[in-house]
Amino acid sequence: MLAKKTSKNQLTLPKAVIAHFSGVEYFDVSTDGQCIVLRPLESSRAHAVRARLASLGIEEPDVSAAVNWARESQ
Repeated sequence: MLAKKTSKNQLTLPKAVIAHFSGVEYFDVSTDGQCIVLRPLESSRAHAVRARLASLGIEEPDVSAAVNWARESQ
């Protein structure tokens, strides 16, 4: 099977491969210098936090602004 790298460095994985990982949204990516290794990540507390932030309409710029505000307050 082949996977093609796009101009934006994205890979399209074959359906036959992804079929073994239904429900998996994130993969840990590593390399040994010759091979790329993808390990499925199960949903975690971080995923639950991201989902909650999204449901509240909080986006990355909001988090950055809050961090900057907190640092200025010290």
